[in-house]
Amino acid sequence: MALPGFPSPSGAADYDDRRRRARLRATRLGAGWGRWRRTRLLVLRLSLVPLIALGAFAEYMGLDVLPEQTRLARTEPAVLPIAGPSDLRATDTAVFDLVGLGVLDASDTARALPSLTRLGSVWAVRYDNSGIDTKVISDLIVKVTDAAKVPNVVLTGHSMGGVIALEIAKHLHLDSRKRVRAVLLDCTPIDLNAVRPESRDQGEEMLRWMGWVPGARESRILRLIVETYARHDRFVGGRYIIRGNEFRAAVKDVLRDKILNTDAASNGLIEAQFKAIVAGGALDDLRALSKPAAGKPRPAVVFMRPHNPYDDPIVDVEYSHNVLIDQVGGVNGTLLVVTMRTTAHANPIERPGEYNTVIEQQVVPFVRQVLADEVIAISVPR
Repeated sequence: MALPGFPSPSGAADYDDRRRRARLRATRLGAGWGRWRRTRLLVLRLSLVPLIALGAFAEYMGLDVLPEQTRLARTEPAVLPIAGPSDLRATDTAVFDLVGLGVLDASDTARALPSLTRLGSVWAVRYDNSGIDTKVISDLIVKVTDAAKVPNVVLTGHSMGGVIALEIAKHLHLDSRKRVRAVLLDCTPIDLNAVRPESRDQGEEMLRWMGWVPGARESRILRLIVETYARHDRFVGGRYIIRGNEFRAAVKDVLRDKILNTDAASNGLIEAQFKAIVAGGALDDLRALSKPAAGKPRPAVVFMRPHNPYDDPIVDVEYSHNVLIDQVGGVNGTLLVVTMRTTAHANPIERPGEYNTVIEQQVVPFVRQVLADEVIAISVPR
């Protein structure tokens, strides 16, 4: 039966493969092009590649990066109350705890160290997830302590948090009325040379990626890939190279702890934390803290580290130890070094017993003795 527009339809018997091929050649893209036909077709096809890449990049920015940028723009630093002072002699002092690389909130660490209440009321610093501004944090500490009518401050920094603590202490010591009574450093890398080479290489690689890839500071997709790869020892191996069950478990852990958890440190915060070490300002901060300022005494500096330096796989604590002796140690120095037998790298949550013991028995008496000695030294005319 004839169809409208096709008065003489072809039947199965009329099929001719040569006619079909000829028709395809006559109707394909560029059939009427004479010169440079193949070159023009190649250029046309290659031009689709950047268009596809541009579309994928637009989706990446719109669905992954920009929503995270918006969320991070609403974050700000905070100090959270943990516990009141347990000693009447410490009611005029506030202790602020700061954590290290890759951690946002010091609350859990501060709760693991109830011995800090012997030094004063304990507060945990929560970083701004979009980065670190030590002047903003120091101003926040001044505001909180003014409201509580507390004139003295003790800063505790774990790992890289010690670098931030030193910079905040410098701001408070030189630019405020607050008296910094002590800075407690737990396995802190004083500069980049104190970071062991393998950890240093990982940090520098991260900074390179942050500089090369647009949106890397906010991208959750890149974070998922990097964090999953960091756990590759859990799922690589076996008959099929990757063990499926272990791989799925690793991805679930990353999604739960790093991607979907709004309390996880962002890529940008981790970058800012590592840059604080790279900047190497801790030496200048120590020099500033090694002298009285505006009638305020020098603060005590306490360095807590494993007895065996190789128990810390991230920081060369022996190097930091020697630098601290040069800057704030010696006969007239204000340095105490505490070595612990069973600890590793800044792990008070895993080893609270030994940390609390050394703080109770060694750190608290030393801080009080330094304060008494410094007050006498300032009052004696020279």
